[in-house]
Amino acid sequence: QVRFVKWMLWYHGYSRLQLQQLPADGSTGSRELLLAFSWLLHSPGLLEQLLAHNRVQTGDGTSVCTCEDELQNSQEGPGEAGPEDRPEDRVDVRYLQWLNGKLRLQWCSLHTQHQEQCKLLHKIHLFTSGSHMDQNLGHFSVTETDLVRQPENYKQLLQLLESETMQLEAFLEWKQLEPVYWQWMETVLDNMAEEGSMCECQDADVEERRLPEVTSCCPWAAKLAGQMDRLSRDLMALQDQLHQLIAQRKAAWWGKVRLWGEELQKERFSATARKIQESVELKLRGLTSLGAPKRNELHGSCRLVLRSKQPSSRKGFAGSVSKGAAPAVRAAEVNRELQVREASLQRELQQLRDECRRRLEEIAEGLEGVICISP
Repeated sequence: QVRFVKWMLWYHGYSRLQLQQLPADGSTGSRELLLAFSWLLHSPGLLEQLLAHNRVQTGDGTSVCTCEDELQNSQEGPGEAGPEDRPEDRVDVRYLQWLNGKLRLQWCSLHTQHQEQCKLLHKIHLFTSGSHMDQNLGHFSVTETDLVRQPENYKQLLQLLESETMQLEAFLEWKQLEPVYWQWMETVLDNMAEEGSMCECQDADVEERRLPEVTSCCPWAAKLAGQMDRLSRDLMALQDQLHQLIAQRKAAWWGKVRLWGEELQKERFSATARKIQESVELKLRGLTSLGAPKRNELHGSCRLVLRSKQPSSRKGFAGSVSKGAAPAVRAAEVNRELQVREASLQRELQQLRDECRRRLEEIAEGLEGVICISP
């Protein structure tokens, strides 16, 4: 368990070596554990995550994300093989096709089940419309419908709600005392920093006292020190030679780059410019909305609420729960945004397919006596 906790803290970003060096029997290291616990409270937001995980869901919710992906799309070709791409690391294409087909089948099955769930959820909302005491909702959720059909489950739900209430009360009490805790942690950090500096000074003094004794007692120490000095001088000389060689290679490569640039301007400038222009236009199609005012991006859990099609001030899809009283948004608006994202991704996919086809044609032209038939 101790090793597992150390590994998990290291995995989540807590890279303090003093904690990793603690003994596994738990005999020492209480302050290191206190520091690790404080880091968990501050960095990943442990308490907020626990509250969100233990929240009792009485309404019908779904997860919505309309945030833009900030992935850095590399401009390298999809079929480029790196220098470390060895023959034994390659995978059979038929196996990849089989995996792709299996993934598509599972994705279609999941999509079908999700559609069926949405149809049943819509029926429950429609048949229970007007039955809820809260007029803002107007209908029962799946949990509330189950409680109406099976009232004996009400006690279990009540216990869960009481437990969540106790957790929220404890969280509010912690928020009131949190500044005192962090002031205490500042003193703990200061004390540990002072002790660490004192230990370093003591270690340095011990090393300074021990080195002359070792040199005087060991006759081979002076010879070893002379060899280390020679190796250090040789390394410095090799480093200077390496810097000179790098400067020469860099100058030669810059000369070649200039020659290639001139050739590119003479022969392939028009084709390259056309390709760059098409790529820029493709990217700009998906970024036309950036010039407009930044819209509110939804990310997180949202509550599903069925609304009538009559125009009103309230909208038909509950806003993100993570931001509290966030404005509601209709499912049609989210659907339109996702369709725009889908069209942009389809255009990018088609561009990658065209690039792949072009590279395959170039490779096929270099093969003599081979006939390539596209699937």
